Amino acid sequence: MVDVVTEIEIRRPRAGVAAYAANPENAPAWYSNIKAVRWETAPAMALGSKVAFRAQFLGKSLEYVYEFTELDPGRKLVMRTAQGPFPMQTTYTWTEAAGGSTRMTLRNTGMPAGFPAVVNLVMAPMMRRAMRKDLVKLKSLLEGGGSQATQENTQRKDKS
Repeated sequence: MVDVVTEIEIRRPRAGVAAYAANPENAPAWYSNIKAVRWETAPAMALGSKVAFRAQFLGKSLEYVYEFTELDPGRKLVMRTAQGPFPMQTTYTWTEAAGGSTRMTLRNTGMPAGFPAVVNLVMAPMMRRAMRKDLVKLKSLLEGGGSQATQENTQRKDKS
């Protein structure tokens, strides 16, 4: 079982950060491992909506379908794999932070399968690094390009 949480503060209002991050069509722009996204249901986010992702992780091409299981627009989004190589749940939460900024938390929980046992031992640290990089990229995109020093400080503040 892996349970990885990381967070970042983005100097943008919560509504805008949440709208961008929650839109599956934006995922390839800020998730380094996601290569393509395709709606399995009508492209309107609602409980039960499904989206297919094609990703590259640890040299493997993965295809999986996420189903939206909880939606609180601008505050929380939960999706879980409806079909894919291993059961996973992803949770985004957005809260207001000082100065009109947004604190975004990204959590992934699940049971990795289909990888050698030794890889499973290091799965959580590898996922944490990838998730941190993705949030730094999201921050950079939404803030119009952050400095390297700002990105490094943000990474140090992430939960371990």
